[in-house]
Amino acid sequence: MSIPLVSGADVESAARLLAGVVRRTPMEHSRGLADRVGGPVFLKCENLQRAGSFKIRGAYTRIARLTDAERARGVVAASAGNHAQGVALAARQLGAEATVFMPESAPLPKVAATRGYGATVRLGGPTLTEALTEAIAFAAETGSVFIHPFDHRDVIAGQGTVGLEVLEQCPDVATVVVCTGGGGLVSGVAAAVKARRPDVRVVAVQAAAAAAFPASLAAGHPVALPAMSTMADGIAVAAPGDLTLAHVAGLVDEVRTVSEEDLSRALLFCLERAKLVVEPAGVAAVAAVLADPTAFAPPVVAIVSGGNIDPVLLLKVVQHGMAAAGRYLSLRVLITDRPGSLAALLALLAGLSANVLSVEHERTTARLDLGEVEVGVVLETRGPDHAAEVTGALSRAGYALLSG
Repeated sequence: MSIPLVSGADVESAARLLAGVVRRTPMEHSRGLADRVGGPVFLKCENLQRAGSFKIRGAYTRIARLTDAERARGVVAASAGNHAQGVALAARQLGAEATVFMPESAPLPKVAATRGYGATVRLGGPTLTEALTEAIAFAAETGSVFIHPFDHRDVIAGQGTVGLEVLEQCPDVATVVVCTGGGGLVSGVAAAVKARRPDVRVVAVQAAAAAAFPASLAAGHPVALPAMSTMADGIAVAAPGDLTLAHVAGLVDEVRTVSEEDLSRALLFCLERAKLVVEPAGVAAVAAVLADPTAFAPPVVAIVSGGNIDPVLLLKVVQHGMAAAGRYLSLRVLITDRPGSLAALLALLAGLSANVLSVEHERTTARLDLGEVEVGVVLETRGPDHAAEVTGALSRAGYALLSG
């Protein structure tokens, strides 16, 4: 028995409900991506949405359509962060008590923001799976209404309003690229876009280390991943729902995956080139375009789905992104153990415009002969070509570069 899909009319109804509630987020042209793609590329900036992501759209639509009696019983949700904040803010606006179960690993800023919107936060279990189990049990015990993060028609319709704005802001769009976890956003966007422009290509993008859709699509039913390990916690969902799987199977043209390095490079790109603070989950669509720009027919719209990133994680991801982009170069160099040898090495590196970030001296390793010193240096370079220039110059100057 086929599952009826959310229609374009359903999304338009949600848009009327959300008028004056959510922000019509800006769409920014990206010259850096356009040069790679060979045509216009735009970023739909849902990281600038209220509560920092698109999630308020679906959460508000769902809670607003509860009866007065249901809202009086309160709502409950489980989330690593963005859905939590969306539910908390929507519940406060609609006068409902909200309880949110978050995994113990949830970033502290997301926990604090959820509490700041007025929700009661309970930390439940090491992962979202345990938090979800506790939230469902809480709903059964208290009569609170469980607000699913993606697998509900009202949630999908609300998220789909992003797609309506994309069509209005870029009428000639040819490809829409969407960050995808459980599939609520891409399901809604595809429903909205295909209803008006069935010729537009809709591409879902998942983190390769948390990509549940490929196996689920192949099997024809949701298949849970045995494990996930990705910095993109916002799209780390073990399995799609029946409803979102039906939408992706019926309306989405392609599902692609991106690596952790792709995500890091894209986050760094957004910071440096687009001046946007984006979380790893929110940058998956940009990562896909950067990784394979010729795969997307322009004009392209990449939906930047969220910007709620822990500053500690931001620092780590920026460093990882710089390494992935060839901007960090780690070397181990053999020099003689005499005064001035280290200074000469550092002077050569300075002359090559390589910025030294750290230096380590090692005299005791077994592979060194008497009178030798191993120096470990981490350098900031301008990119792969500059890194190759540095290593080449060191070799020509007679320095032995060690592996490992």
